[in-house]
Amino acid sequence: MHHDRFEGFLWGQVLLFSLLGATLALFLAYPALRHPYSLPELKLVLATVFMLAAGLVALLSATRFRVEGQRFDLFLSTGFFVLFASWLAFSIVPCIAQAESHRTELWASIIGRMLGWGLIAAAPFAAGRVRHRKAVLNKGFAAAIGGLIVVWGISSSLGVRLPNLNPALDPTVPASLTGVLAAQGLLNLLAVVGFANRFRLKGDDLDRWLALGATLMLFSSLQFLFTPLVRVGDVSQGDYLRLLAYGVLLVGVWRAIRGSEFGRAVAEERARVAREIHDGLAQYLFAISTHASMLEDGADPATTLPALKAAALAAQQEARYAILALSSASGVAPFDATLRRYVDFLTADGALEVELEIDPAILLGPDEQIELFRIVQEGLANSRKHARARHAWVQIGARSGERFVVLRDDGAGFDTTEGDAGQGLRNMRERAASIGAALTLSSAPGAGTALELQLRA
Repeated sequence: MHHDRFEGFLWGQVLLFSLLGATLALFLAYPALRHPYSLPELKLVLATVFMLAAGLVALLSATRFRVEGQRFDLFLSTGFFVLFASWLAFSIVPCIAQAESHRTELWASIIGRMLGWGLIAAAPFAAGRVRHRKAVLNKGFAAAIGGLIVVWGISSSLGVRLPNLNPALDPTVPASLTGVLAAQGLLNLLAVVGFANRFRLKGDDLDRWLALGATLMLFSSLQFLFTPLVRVGDVSQGDYLRLLAYGVLLVGVWRAIRGSEFGRAVAEERARVAREIHDGLAQYLFAISTHASMLEDGADPATTLPALKAAALAAQQEARYAILALSSASGVAPFDATLRRYVDFLTADGALEVELEIDPAILLGPDEQIELFRIVQEGLANSRKHARARHAWVQIGARSGERFVVLRDDGAGFDTTEGDAGQGLRNMRERAASIGAALTLSSAPGAGTALELQLRA
């Protein structure tokens, strides 16, 4: 399966290289097509978009690093942070300040982007994990800022000895600029090879997106190599390829962080279910074993067998709850089907009637599905065991464009001003907070209990 995915990716890369190569050849064959346009306002907008995209990719990569601790993500986040800071400090700020761009800013911007892509190209070859993630990430960003300050300092100290990029003073393209642009293209090519090879070895979907984005950035660098922009406000076809590359990179990293967060939520939920099995199901199995031993020792079957049967039924029900929770956490069963099955199990003995209403148009994220399942499970269990309710109502829907979950019963209720309402309610509040939901509770002795969650936008 993985081999087929990589083979499809490889053919896709061959097709993309062919199309972009043909476009580049067309530009080289017809010089009029590669004529840059002097559009300072558009260039500022594009630079701002590049900065924001690089910053978002850096933020998402840093979030993934803090979840998984891979050095790969550390290099990735640091590299894109350097790109973000370079666009901001050396391109956007001077333009907003309406200061004339000197060779210092221009060369600092070019070298800063080279430094960023050097870190990104090194990411596929960085293996292993980091233990102290937060401290290492902070040091990485601090080192990136220090590196850019050094770049600025060197550019400032060299001063007029730097090659001039002002065509009004020197119409020729400096050989050093051509060399730097060629080096950046080589870094992009190294990134393409590195991410493609990593996808071949690991099959991580993120590497496929990164290889695609690096491919677009490679041909953008090639276009700048053959048609270098020596004026600040110039815009060429390479800028649009760069824009497309940042969009692809952003989508890929966003998909990866969503998958990483979901994987962590699944792992945490499975660990929690394992604890519940240990604390709940294991106790019922121990009770079954105890009653069986009592029968072997000659205990009265008239009193021991009913207790043994009750423990076995309770163990069976606990096992079903655990299976439902695991299927919901792993995404095997749809959320609404899993919740309805749980309600069917809970109400099978007729002790509690539950009316469940789920709006089919409601969209719930994977983390929301897991936590809402457990919140509803906890709430209905409280209604049955502690409130001794006969009827309960669960509604999941939307009003005024906002999603909500309501759970209420006709049970005994309690005084909410007495402080501690039990561990179950504390668990529900923690779960609601973990998915950014606001939980409100209203209850009074003899008037039942109503619980409402307002989900995040």
